[in-house]
Amino acid sequence: QVQLVESGGGLVQAGGSLRLSCVASGITFTLNAMGWYRQAPGKQRELVARISRLGGTNYADSVKDRFTISRDNAKSTMYLQMNTLKPEDTAVYYCNVGNVVTGYWGQGTQVTVSS
Repeated sequence: QVQLVESGGGLVQAGGSLRLSCVASGITFTLNAMGWYRQAPGKQRELVARISRLGGTNYADSVKDRFTISRDNAKSTMYLQMNTLKPEDTAVYYCNVGNVVTGYWGQGTQVTVSS
């Protein structure tokens, strides 16, 4: 079965950086787009960044100058480099492989940014 294992979340001060990782098994990275989504308390889950099968990227306006999504197909791993973190970035971050409706989700990793 498909498994997505996320890591890299934690507590950081505003202006700091984190790198999230999502390691996938049971699915072929080269055949799937993937992305990062987040959900803050009291808010709907929202797109953070997506990366296509061939490496094209799409970012939410709120993060596009600060975050970078990448993928390493040989390691079946997707990354989200988060720089200049803000308190409003505080959320549970989820890895998605395939697409939102029919794809697969990780368990989520908590990112907390203190002011």
